[in-house]
Amino acid sequence: MGLKPRIETAFERGLFMSRWLMAPFYLGLVVVLALLLVVFMRELALYVPQALSLSKPMDANTAILALLTLVDLSLAGNLLLIVVFSGYENFVSKLDLDGETDRPPWMGKVDFSGLKMKLIASIVAISGIQLLKTFMNIGKPGYEFDPTEAMWGVIIHLTFVLSGVLLALMDWLTARTDKT
Repeated sequence: MGLKPRIETAFERGLFMSRWLMAPFYLGLVVVLALLLVVFMRELALYVPQALSLSKPMDANTAILALLTLVDLSLAGNLLLIVVFSGYENFVSKLDLDGETDRPPWMGKVDFSGLKMKLIASIVAISGIQLLKTFMNIGKPGYEFDPTEAMWGVIIHLTFVLSGVLLALMDWLTARTDKT
């Protein structure tokens, strides 16, 4: 009888330690965040000279498309940070940042349900921006509008919106069930 609890305890400790296998995933996402920063800076470097050009100035639609592209990249970066911080704190270990004064207030408070909602909200926003960029390109010289691609873009966006609403509804129902 004394052997079983020791084996069981060792097994359970091993399972518990396996959570650290997730740490390299989060480190990889930090690398992806750095790569996203490179893409953002490259896009910014592309748009700044166009905006400042006196010989061929950027028109309003192009400026809005540039803005949407940069906002899209920023939202993707925010999404990565939310996944890294929340995922690490929920599944690996709490971040020891007691003396840190500028720690975002949501850190340490976003559970898996909150992470899902932030994730789907970011995906909906990114999808909406991509769809808006598609529609803003209509009528631009050299842009060939593909109605099938636009239709699928709308369908995919609406699928993300519906998924978000259904996830929120499930969380709401779960919260109501837990209270009763």
